[in-house]
Amino acid sequence: MTDLEFEAFQTRVSEAVSEDELRSVYAGIVHENGQYEYYFGTDTEDVSELRSTAAVQLGMLLKVLADRSNSDIDEITDLAVERAAEMQLR
Repeated sequence: MTDLEFEAFQTRVSEAVSEDELRSVYAGIVHENGQYEYYFGTDTEDVSELRSTAAVQLGMLLKVLADRSNSDIDEITDLAVERAAEMQLR
């Protein structure tokens, strides 16, 4: 992805997050220096609905990352589980 494509992507994401009818939003930001931030917002407190929404978001992310990295979903999932266990929520 070129710098211009990435800038266009950032603009599209910013516009999408600004929409009124969002149900759930997750943003994971990795900075060039390795620092990371993550934000999660949802309009439900129902545990089963939250679980379902989170599974959809994780599924989308895993599919995109697997496709882009020429890996299979299981590889990406295993690595993600390892990283999640290492992270401290902020």
